[in-house]
Amino acid sequence: MRIEYLIPILSYFLGSIPFGYLLIKYKDGQDIRAVGSGNIGATNVFRKSRAAGILTYLLDAGKGYLAVILAAWMSDGNLEWKAAAAVFAILGHIFTVWLRFKGGKGVATGCGAFLALFYPALLTALGCFMLILILTRYVSAASIGATILFPLLAYFFGAPVPLIIGAVLGAVFIVARHYQNIQRLLSGKENRLVLKRRS
Repeated sequence: MRIEYLIPILSYFLGSIPFGYLLIKYKDGQDIRAVGSGNIGATNVFRKSRAAGILTYLLDAGKGYLAVILAAWMSDGNLEWKAAAAVFAILGHIFTVWLRFKGGKGVATGCGAFLALFYPALLTALGCFMLILILTRYVSAASIGATILFPLLAYFFGAPVPLIIGAVLGAVFIVARHYQNIQRLLSGKENRLVLKRRS
């Protein structure tokens, strides 16, 4: 069996490591799924602990980045396998096997994977994320907007077709996972980002 065939499996299991869940469990002995939005991702962890939230984001992004780097090494830089690694890492985070296939929303993992996939478009998308966040203070709106823009930016910057296809698939899964946030945004019930703790 060719080693490349292991890339989707390894990427999925790497993406499925629930860092947010593990950090809060270790720090407070609490299940992060019982807090706030019930999500295991960085935004919800940040509401519980600023430091843990930042660390969760870095670790979740790191596993997406590492999945693509490993795929590049295992396939001698094959673009199709790199794109597949990005998609499967995102799927692993969203449908983590360790938490009965109920994971996060894939934004940080997608960010790391997209950074390794095509960094010019990712860095521009991050700039768009920050702009939307500053204007609206909705993390979900900024995440959705930047995710949708990434494949378009990748195309604009001349990314190879396999990478654009991977970006589109990854973006579709991430945006679809935000369906509840989209409903709350449309109804005006979405929570805004609060940087200072309430007294």
